[in-house]
Amino acid sequence: MKGLILFHNFDLNLLVVFHVLMEERSVTRAGERLGRTQSAISNALKRLRDRLEDPLFVRTPEGLSPTPRAVALAGTVARLLHETEESIIKPDAFDPHTAEAHFVVGAPDRISLPVFLPLMRRLGQIAPKVGLQLRTTDRDYAIRLIEGGDIALALGWFEQTPPHIERLLAFEDVFVCLCRSDHPLLAGSKMPTLTDILEYGHLVVSSTGDQRAVFDTVLERHGLTRTIAATVMNFTIVPELLLGSDLIGVFTHLTADYLTQRYPLTIAPVPLEVAPVANHLIWHRRFNEDPAHKWLREELRLAWKGSKFLPSQL
Repeated sequence: MKGLILFHNFDLNLLVVFHVLMEERSVTRAGERLGRTQSAISNALKRLRDRLEDPLFVRTPEGLSPTPRAVALAGTVARLLHETEESIIKPDAFDPHTAEAHFVVGAPDRISLPVFLPLMRRLGQIAPKVGLQLRTTDRDYAIRLIEGGDIALALGWFEQTPPHIERLLAFEDVFVCLCRSDHPLLAGSKMPTLTDILEYGHLVVSSTGDQRAVFDTVLERHGLTRTIAATVMNFTIVPELLLGSDLIGVFTHLTADYLTQRYPLTIAPVPLEVAPVANHLIWHRRFNEDPAHKWLREELRLAWKGSKFLPSQL
């Protein structure tokens, strides 16, 4: 504890003077190099001698000659000053072609394939030494992980975020109904009504296993409910479940469009007046100016901007 108290009261600027004196071996030249008067350097040297209880430098015809104590200190002081300078200077711009980094990003499963799969392919081309790990997160879980430093950022729907969490609107999406192409819901020439959609059992995807999703919150605001017949934690088996049954799913257009490109599934509008689902990119404020983090945020922005699955009407 005594050592900490002494260090707390120590003027670290004196170490800069010591370092320059070791290199110049002259009070005059040290003053010129530091832009200080000869008397200021002499005063700093006197303070150093008093604090360290050693002469540190002895005058000789060739200039200042360091004492054994000064020689012993020289390497440590030089290293300390160098490391301090390295830690406080502005970091260089992030170069993805050569940088070695690892990022953990959170997002709901519905965004993984249409956004993160293209992103990971691009990173493999332009940033071969940058690793990306995707964690499936819902709203509250994502915020907790960001606050705990477990993930760098998250993408998804967030009603509210704490003041220290930054957010950027990524894209807006709408709800659509997804089912097999020959589903009875689609029989006839008219588009299905909301009553028609709510007559069937629904398939829900929830990363937490809860039998609820964002659409249930929307229905409640209109005094409505639906029958949830099955719940899964990701979209892996969603196509097979929809193709092999009369189940229907109400998902965002981004996800549904991705699946219809690969399976004989059909999209139908959900006739319900509701604001588009706003998907935000969120991160902790402490990473605002971090070059690597800023680079990743920009790559994510390019990924969702370039996604061919984003609804064309938004």
